[in-house]
Amino acid sequence: MPRVGYKLCSRLYAAAVLAAAVLVSLCPMAFAGDGLARPPGLEAEVGFWRQVFTDVQSSEALVHDDRHLGVVYEKVNIPDGASASKRRRFANDVRKRYRNILTTLAGGKRSGLTSAEQRVLALWGEDVSNAELRRAAKRIRFQQGLADRFRDGYIRSGRWRDYIVAELRDEGVPIELAALPHVESSFNPKARSHVGASGLWQFTRSTGRRFMQVDHVVDGRRDPFISSRAAAQLLSYNYSILQSWPLAITAYNHGVAGMRRAVRTVGTEDIETIIRNYQGRAFGFASRNFYVAFLAAVEAQENVEQYFGPLEQDSPQHDLVINLPDYMPAAAIVEAFGLPEGTLRRMNPALLDPVWSGTKHVPRAFPLRLPEERLVDSAEHLMAAVPEHQRFAEQTPDLYHRVRRGDSLSAIARRYRTSTNELVALNGLRSRHKIRVGQVLRLPYSGDLPATPAAPKTPIEPGTAVYVVRAGDTVGTIASRAGMTERELLAMNDIRNRNRIYPGQELRLRRAEVQPPSISIDPAVVLAAAESLPAPEPVLAVEAQQSVAAAPEPVTITPPEPEPPEPRPLIVDEPVAVADAADDGTAIELLTDPADYLVDAKSSIEVQAAETLGHYADWLEIRTQRLRDLNGYAFRRPVVIGQRLRLDFSRVEPDEFVARRIAYHRSLQESFFMQYRVADTTVHRMRRGESIWELAQQRYEVPVWLLRQYNPDLDLDRVRPGLAVVFPRVEQVDRAAHNSAALAEAN
Repeated sequence: MPRVGYKLCSRLYAAAVLAAAVLVSLCPMAFAGDGLARPPGLEAEVGFWRQVFTDVQSSEALVHDDRHLGVVYEKVNIPDGASASKRRRFANDVRKRYRNILTTLAGGKRSGLTSAEQRVLALWGEDVSNAELRRAAKRIRFQQGLADRFRDGYIRSGRWRDYIVAELRDEGVPIELAALPHVESSFNPKARSHVGASGLWQFTRSTGRRFMQVDHVVDGRRDPFISSRAAAQLLSYNYSILQSWPLAITAYNHGVAGMRRAVRTVGTEDIETIIRNYQGRAFGFASRNFYVAFLAAVEAQENVEQYFGPLEQDSPQHDLVINLPDYMPAAAIVEAFGLPEGTLRRMNPALLDPVWSGTKHVPRAFPLRLPEERLVDSAEHLMAAVPEHQRFAEQTPDLYHRVRRGDSLSAIARRYRTSTNELVALNGLRSRHKIRVGQVLRLPYSGDLPATPAAPKTPIEPGTAVYVVRAGDTVGTIASRAGMTERELLAMNDIRNRNRIYPGQELRLRRAEVQPPSISIDPAVVLAAAESLPAPEPVLAVEAQQSVAAAPEPVTITPPEPEPPEPRPLIVDEPVAVADAADDGTAIELLTDPADYLVDAKSSIEVQAAETLGHYADWLEIRTQRLRDLNGYAFRRPVVIGQRLRLDFSRVEPDEFVARRIAYHRSLQESFFMQYRVADTTVHRMRRGESIWELAQQRYEVPVWLLRQYNPDLDLDRVRPGLAVVFPRVEQVDRAAHNSAALAEAN
């Protein structure tokens, strides 16, 4: 795995960009000196989570107020062996009982109280108002205990703690954050959340792809070592933007954009003030309590003997790690090293079923973990013994079948000379009896490749001189349909490498706009087919060139993979645990993106990179001229990144607009991160005559939206000499593996 390092100097320079301060040099651990603030005003919250982690078992739950965690009404026993639905009914019954008590007290009753009513009133104090009690009646929450899971997680954590601490130190992250998996997963590598987050650190697919390979061949989230390195990099990135560890840690759950919005709204970076006063739509219980739960986990881990008695942690896992020189079948590796397949599968959980079934190869450069003590010879000699015919330069391609009416899984298996079991495993199906018309099934590859269906050439209609690149585009196809030569197109856009374009990039054309090619899907088999990003027909783009860096082959979108039915250590709402990702589906879409995609109270938005008036009009289902009139824009005047734009929500609600906008950026970013990974950052001091746009395109070859993520408060059109700008350095990842996973599953 290539290392992604947001190095110390880059973070310091990032601080200079954001604060316009003079740069200083600090030692690597200076960030820990920033302090994991523990405000005295949050002690009740920390104490609540300390109790959850150390005193309340998973067979028990606390009934409490969700805003004032010091108010705990009762500890209850969850019925033994209760199903999820029975637990839910039990929790509802308990909440209803306390809701009735609080409602009675809110009616003014203060005499002739039952013992339960006296106890509840005492928790709030005799001087509590009836209005506060009425509000409290709506805030009753049921929190399952985690003490036994914390204990087991502490024991398991010994396998990886040394590695996690080393990775955190390497990224300049306080080593106390090694306790974060207690909050996320109870150190269970097989943990899975209701929103699709997975592994020790609970990465979602979209966030995980930024730092590691996540597709149908390799899922680095499942590997404690790969995901721990990625988590250190993500936390370091959060700090580079927010410059506060309490905010950076909360952003792990709520997102960088969410925390920047909280700071702007509340007017302070003080974590206690934000927790108490911020009322963001997605800043619910989990986000509000993420930091205090983390502080409680740190305290419990550092004083584990006090709470649990003597515990012996698992021994550190020290394996031999080799990076594969070629693509290789798993069977060839098993034979070469003389190890049971089960041993290799257990030690390399990131390798998914298609690898072990032989459909896919173990990727080149994959960090294969081996039990050194069980090898009969050196790893180098054993690897060299793999014959040449078992070494490959590329990954095997994917084939697909789109389910038609009358299809069954067994019939499809017979047609393609495979087994039903293999189709079930390859597609992560939960049942061999449930497939639907229009569903796209991945097939095991064997034999010659069928011809890829050609995309018809669509003539260009007049109307604009800017084209937004779509998935599947190449310089050749765009130039051909624009009536230009490749050389003309490259020269007009100052592109030096014809293979470096990417979805969302805006290209100037000598005449009309290119219409995206429509790809016909063969109902039987599709090889490496790609569905276009959900980008609408653009009318006008930001004038400055929107940068470079893309794949030589058409960019594709990985279909959403069903996760295996693995155990979840933390349960949401029946009862609830703190860290089951963000509270709102929208909030977790782009956790690492600091851009603000929301609509403000004046129905305006901040223009982001790779957006045009055409996008807004399409998402709003109105004409672009309406937006021009609303904002006083002359024809052909471009929108400018960072400026605010008024919108018309007469046909589409703001929430729907935001969802469409986020879906566009999510697809654009996921497509990019299927091809590239941030390897490091470079700080560039601007010189007289230099242009941010030219630097992004010609020297650093990064898209502007990614540049903005490292410099979110930078005005790209007002850059002065001497200003330090952080440029991410991207490197290409396993293109063959990523480009082969191409067809979005139809819903």
